[in-house]
Amino acid sequence: MMVMGMGITGRAVATALQRRSIDVVALDDRLSEDLLSWATHNNLAVHSPADVDIDAVLRDVDGVVPAPGLPDHHPLFSAAVKAGAPIMSEFDLAARWDDRPTVAVTGTDGKTTVVTLVERMLERSGIPAKAVGNTDTPWVQAIDDASTEVFVVEASSFRLGHSQHFAPNVATWLNFGPDHLDAHHDLRTYEHAKAAIWAHLEPGALAIANRDDPVVLTHARALIDVDVQTFGAGAPPSSSDHGVVDGALISGGQQLVAVSELRRSLPHDIVNGLAASATAQRVGAQPAAIAQVLREFDGLAHRVEFITEINGVRYVNDSKATTPHAAAAALGGFDSVVLLAGGKNKGLAFDDMVAHADRITHVVAIGDAAHDIGAAFDGLVPVTTATSMEQAISQASDAASPGDVVLLSPACASYDWYRSYIHRGEDFARLVRARLTAQGERGRTR
Repeated sequence: MMVMGMGITGRAVATALQRRSIDVVALDDRLSEDLLSWATHNNLAVHSPADVDIDAVLRDVDGVVPAPGLPDHHPLFSAAVKAGAPIMSEFDLAARWDDRPTVAVTGTDGKTTVVTLVERMLERSGIPAKAVGNTDTPWVQAIDDASTEVFVVEASSFRLGHSQHFAPNVATWLNFGPDHLDAHHDLRTYEHAKAAIWAHLEPGALAIANRDDPVVLTHARALIDVDVQTFGAGAPPSSSDHGVVDGALISGGQQLVAVSELRRSLPHDIVNGLAASATAQRVGAQPAAIAQVLREFDGLAHRVEFITEINGVRYVNDSKATTPHAAAAALGGFDSVVLLAGGKNKGLAFDDMVAHADRITHVVAIGDAAHDIGAAFDGLVPVTTATSMEQAISQASDAASPGDVVLLSPACASYDWYRSYIHRGEDFARLVRARLTAQGERGRTR
């Protein structure tokens, strides 16, 4: 078996194959000292594709497992097709080796939040569960733990797009918006990869769809011989669906929790809660446990995360919003925003975010995409440009009035100024708190 790309997932796949006495051909475009040291420790040779006869190797392997995120235009893919070597994903291997119940969650935004909620709902119900996939734990590694009863799979387009047989018991599609056009051929390819979460569902499986998202709903309506349930911000259309009635979250005809009881109740928080509730119920989560998890959930770091309040202005870190679609979701939760946006654009237009211009009083453009951000809001909202995060926060603070929210929701990747969206969010939070300290104001912070 060929494994291309030896990051966290590639290394886990290679190790899992070796443990099953399957020969591994390991390749990586970047042979770092860390990788070579790891390979030596694990009795594995790792080569650069340029140093081997790829066509000859591909003719001798049973399949190719590419690293998640390997771009569609990488020459390996065309070479594999030419050689007739099947391309598969980590999901295919894990499902081949283990038959425990599996739920999967995909979507442009909200995957990690919903997966976290589902895992907690199951655990609170006494069902040992493990979040895997596009998380810190690859699924092929997690199956070694016999105590897990249900796997909760965060399914990225990269894994789904190369999966040939992945058939979860419950498959939830949260939403769809432009993303990863730097890795996928085009938007249609990205959509097809997302839709693959439902491509191999077996009779008796459940597809859960966002009825407020036209792309998701179109694919759901095309499903045959599969149960379908929907979730959305409005009243559920049937007793099996999930929504909001009289200020309460309703799941499968049963009231779970009042919106007023939630610690986070922005529009996307409510929708994520409904999606998680629908998903967890199908594999045994109890309504009381689901409701308690929803009541206690504070959200995840760097996702519309309240940092502090200074002089009546709230500062919110949404560094995880690396697409305009995600930034638009955050903007929809506030009435008056000073927006910090920009970074490394992933080839996306900013239309979704600009649609919320009426909520924005000022834009501070940052990073490599600062010019594009300025052009997108030209004539709609005042825009200034900052050359550092510290300067951006200073400009935003000067532009904000009491009652405003200073929102870091970049709509871009972080790799121009930062190592990751986490690094970017931590820097924003650190500088905001330093500003609070410098002013000698107590504020409200967590």
